[in-house]
Amino acid sequence: MPIDTGDTAWLLASSALVLIMTPGLAFFYGGLVRKKNANAIIMQCFACILLVSTVWVLYGYSMAFGPDVGGFVGNLDWAGLNGVGLEPNEGYAATVPHQAFMIFQAMFAIITPALIIGAIADRMKFSAFLIFLLLWATFVYNPIAHWVWAIGGWVRGLGALDFAGGTVVHINAGAAALVGALYLGKRRGFGKDPMLPHNVPFVVLGTALLWFGWFGFNAGSALASGGLATSAFVVTHTATAVAGLTWLIISWLHKGNPSLIGACTGAVAGLVAITPASGFVGPLASIAIGAGAGAFCYAAVQYKNKKGFDDALDVWAVHGIGGTWGALATGIFAEKAINAAGNNGLLFGNAAQMIPQIIGVAATWGYSMVVSFILLVIINKTIGLRVKPEEEAVGLDLGQHAEEAYVD
Repeated sequence: MPIDTGDTAWLLASSALVLIMTPGLAFFYGGLVRKKNANAIIMQCFACILLVSTVWVLYGYSMAFGPDVGGFVGNLDWAGLNGVGLEPNEGYAATVPHQAFMIFQAMFAIITPALIIGAIADRMKFSAFLIFLLLWATFVYNPIAHWVWAIGGWVRGLGALDFAGGTVVHINAGAAALVGALYLGKRRGFGKDPMLPHNVPFVVLGTALLWFGWFGFNAGSALASGGLATSAFVVTHTATAVAGLTWLIISWLHKGNPSLIGACTGAVAGLVAITPASGFVGPLASIAIGAGAGAFCYAAVQYKNKKGFDDALDVWAVHGIGGTWGALATGIFAEKAINAAGNNGLLFGNAAQMIPQIIGVAATWGYSMVVSFILLVIINKTIGLRVKPEEEAVGLDLGQHAEEAYVD
């Protein structure tokens, strides 16, 4: 099949949209932390772009999407983009250059480990973070991406539906975030000292950039500029708005005040939850998915606060729980009429679709938690994970980077 210039233009534009999500996340996280740690968390997000982009070309893409090895991972035949040229690979995208598909997937590989940063904010050494980032991208992200999306991947073979990354991106990152927060332990002064967001406008800016970029994330996953991309675009926006509204109302009733940060967090939860379903559900289903995301993720934050574990920026609650709801909701609301490559879900007469959805969710949670824990232990036993107490007290901006976000 010849290359379609319209599809190619849409996929390249979508790649750029997904790339802007990581700087958007940097603003979102940067505004939520204290002033003394703003530079450090933005630097960690930026480092994800630098490091993951490099290793994706060297071997990451080949591990994630290359010729299958036992349903678990790709071999290294495509290392260094050997054989990944300007002609289509019809197994993945028949109307765009193979390199266009490759660079689109690179953006997913970049933002996924960046999501984890919010859980371990304010207390990890930058050197340890870089090593964790490299190892996690290699041994966690790449295999799970292969399971779910690659030709021969075992989760894909079961028939699990994940249009744009509910398992691969959000559950994966949320599981690692939970392990990271528990293993590193609480921030100094947690539960005693105020740890309020230092820049709410940054949070809103970050949310806006994430929302904007997410249209490339979800609608771009159609890999073509047609009806399916349009449908994914519409349901992405709708679910996000509903989730933000739901969180706003629930938190207002619960705490007595309408929270701007809460509305932004709810919107992100909606983006997370609609991601796996975006290519398989219609507008009314997206309203249900968005409402569920706002409610379930808000409840998860309250549970986390009650239990007292220091997932600093609620990554487990928003991405782990939101991704889980989205993956299961895909099995409930999917319609083959929207995407002939998918299946009907529970509400459309196919209760069996829930089985591969549940297996995919459970496998992602289990593998990501176990391997993430092993990687953290290895790094901690070698170079150590946490900054020195005096560095944590003064802030990571000065303690790790000798740069302040603000000069008074």
